[in-house]
Amino acid sequence: MRRPARFDWRGICAAGAGLLMMGYGIYRGEMKVVFDKAVNICMECIGLG
Repeated sequence: MRRPARFDWRGICAAGAGLLMMGYGIYRGEMKVVFDKAVNICMECIGLG
């Protein structure tokens, strides 16, 4: 018979901390900066820029 898996608070805390940091980055406007860099890299790889 298998034992049920134990509930691990570390995973929940890590996920919560990650969500808080993502929310703070979006609040600061970092999402636009990251998106602009991704577009520029993509344009250079394709050869349009």
